[in-house]
Amino acid sequence: MKHLPKHLRPKRRYLAVGIESTPDASFARGDFQRELWYAAQNLVGDVGSADADLTVIQFHFEDGAGEAIVRVRHGHTEPARAAIACIARINGADCGLHVRGISGTIRACEEKYLGRPSEGARQRTVAFEHDDRAAIERESVLDVRVDGEYIGATHLDFE
Repeated sequence: MKHLPKHLRPKRRYLAVGIESTPDASFARGDFQRELWYAAQNLVGDVGSADADLTVIQFHFEDGAGEAIVRVRHGHTEPARAAIACIARINGADCGLHVRGISGTIRACEEKYLGRPSEGARQRTVAFEHDDRAAIERESVLDVRVDGEYIGATHLDFE
């Protein structure tokens, strides 16, 4: 079967999405895709969700931080951004998502907006609530373990 000529192919946009969660969170590409579809369906309905055609192209998540590339049809980037903003939990774990940028090709999206962190998460002990607690540090974020749960903090909270 022949490919469609370039001028007849559907135009796409690619959203670079940053993902942050607790260090003990565990979810995969399929979990993120499912939540993305549900959020889009609840926000813009069945027809709007089908028109946007949100698909996770790339996904990487470990140690509470990750990134993804989401493909969306041209002209539907605003509903897609809104649907991404509506996601608060993935696979039972609280998470924060933010769109880093939008690009016309996957390659440009990777080059401009995605990059693996230079250093991974490291364990450290911090003074929190008048006690020494275990914490996991990622760049400028600290996740402090309190009563079996993680509490997000920054370096400014400890200075």
